Amino acid sequence: MIKHVNITITGNVQKVGFRFAAIDEALELGLVGFVKNYEDNKVQIEAEGEVDQLKLFLRWCHIGPKGALVEKVDYESTEDLQKYESFSAEY
Repeated sequence: MIKHVNITITGNVQKVGFRFAAIDEALELGLVGFVKNYEDNKVQIEAEGEVDQLKLFLRWCHIGPKGALVEKVDYESTEDLQKYESFSAEY
């Protein structure tokens, strides 16, 4: 089953390559959506894909790339799909 997940990650997650690492991880898992910096010390992600792949991605979001210090991950799942074509960074 394909789901849509809105994710907000808080911590030392900006200027550490989090967005680009998230793109790599999402593409490896076959997810589509986007990632962007959001307010101070937050990254926002919208991702769509199979539930099992989204679970793996959420686990990764709790760790992030080297240099990141994730303090909190909030997420909300829905079946309201945006039907993204790829996974990319928004600015």
